[in-house]
Amino acid sequence: MANYAVDPDLLKPYLPKGVELDFYNNKTYVSLVGFMFKKTSLFQIPIPFLGTFEEVNLRFYVKRIEGNTIKRGVVFINETVPFKIVAWMANKLYKEHYTVIPTKNLIDITGPTNKVQFDWKTHHKWNHISVTTAKERENMIEGSIEEFIFEHYYGYTKINSSATEEYRVNHPSWKVNQVIDHSIDCDFTAMYGKDFASLNNQTADSVIFAEGSAVTIDWKRTKF
Repeated sequence: MANYAVDPDLLKPYLPKGVELDFYNNKTYVSLVGFMFKKTSLFQIPIPFLGTFEEVNLRFYVKRIEGNTIKRGVVFINETVPFKIVAWMANKLYKEHYTVIPTKNLIDITGPTNKVQFDWKTHHKWNHISVTTAKERENMIEGSIEEFIFEHYYGYTKINSSATEEYRVNHPSWKVNQVIDHSIDCDFTAMYGKDFASLNNQTADSVIFAEGSAVTIDWKRTKF
């Protein structure tokens, strides 16, 4: 995950009704994320032949305050996958913002370091995000950027200007690996539009890595 501090005004047009931007050290962030879906199932039924695939997304961080409860979550600008049927189901069932482009990955965790790379093709050009990390997994430090980025357990979808859907994402707190080296080559304009063109010339504030875990998403969604 490559994290970029951006002007809060940039994100306001994408902000769903009923939530507000979440800040870390007085900054708002977007994250370019590459990860693998593995053994994906729907209603506990495995998806044959299409259950393992790459996703690349751009997201930002929000919170919803209900009384004394603060629900921290994410909003996706765009999510890309390689299979049309997966994108269709996600858009149809969840009203998300999935698009389809070619993707591939290179994952090597057999050597003295981990090497992970995600590639995606847009406008006839391959983009990538890659990391080399230490083998050791470590607990996230309380108050760190890693904790802020990963500890958001709700998703918020902007249905339209007056309606939002909320869903819960369930997984244990992840451990992180120290990033030794990284490389990012992303045409943000082609992928996410002119609003994010400035990221083409901006260095990521941080690049973080976690091995992940089993994840479930509650089917029940709250609309408000």
